[in-house]
Amino acid sequence: MTHPRSSPATPGADTEGHHPHTKSGTGSEAVPDAESPPRAGTQPEAEARTDADAQPNADAQPDADAQAQAQAQAQTDTEAPPDAPHPPDAPHPADLRSTPLALTPPTDLRAHLTTRLDTAARNWLHRALDEAAANPGTHGPISAWELRIAEAGRRCGPEHADAARVLILHAARADADALTRVYFQGTAAERRAVLHALPHLVPGPQALPLVEDALRTNDTRLLAAAVGPYAARHLDSHQWRHAVLKCLFTGVHVDTVADLDRRAHRDTELARMLGDYAAERTAAGRSVPDDLHRVLTLTDPTATPPAPAADPGSRGTDGKES
Repeated sequence: MTHPRSSPATPGADTEGHHPHTKSGTGSEAVPDAESPPRAGTQPEAEARTDADAQPNADAQPDADAQAQAQAQAQTDTEAPPDAPHPPDAPHPADLRSTPLALTPPTDLRAHLTTRLDTAARNWLHRALDEAAANPGTHGPISAWELRIAEAGRRCGPEHADAARVLILHAARADADALTRVYFQGTAAERRAVLHALPHLVPGPQALPLVEDALRTNDTRLLAAAVGPYAARHLDSHQWRHAVLKCLFTGVHVDTVADLDRRAHRDTELARMLGDYAAERTAAGRSVPDDLHRVLTLTDPTATPPAPAADPGSRGTDGKES
């Protein structure tokens, strides 16, 4: 359907297209390397030393310098300024495998995101959030915060756009009706953000049609967003089982399925469906996904995983997908 808002994918089409493009927020400004500390003692003291005094320290001085440099570097690493690159071992808010957006509190998400944006992107995000908080809900044919959602990709860069959009939705306190409008009028990226925001914004099942729509697609990133905690909380057993199967045959890792262990536990109907799916793939000469074995074990810890598929040979493309 035609998007009533200007799509951020169309060059110059968003509402602020007349401004020069700002640099995408794909990281923080570089931080200069810390300078090595001066050697112990002042220059006059060094010149005043006799050869006899300096000789015993000749071998020890490099070690002292190395220790001083190491201490200075450790202090620099500990006291990095706010714009320094985020520590590599910190969880990334946009990484669905380690820290799902849907499970990240908005305050933590904002703190993590702003450390990764450059100055222009960070300032834009703060203005967008303030604007959404000052004018929440729906106003007129389209709200200002909806326009900011549309341009988040260009302003913050594709790596951080999902997180920025989720934060704007939170700031605007979007309800089920507003989220439905953004979802069905938005791009795939904007739809992902809506799905990630559902658990915190919609307490009941009113937004289930959005999850059901996403589960009918073959967009793997949209599917991964759809099987988050909102789906785990509100999808009935029949829909949830089919969502798991959809992940298996589209290649979406089952780690993205929220609450998988609990919902799959001793689910004999899911076990039957998994067995049928594995049998179809084996009969067609196709491999059975490793994730299927894992889910099958959750449904019945005593179940035997399906046998590996035979060499497909010339029959590798004639099987039926369910």
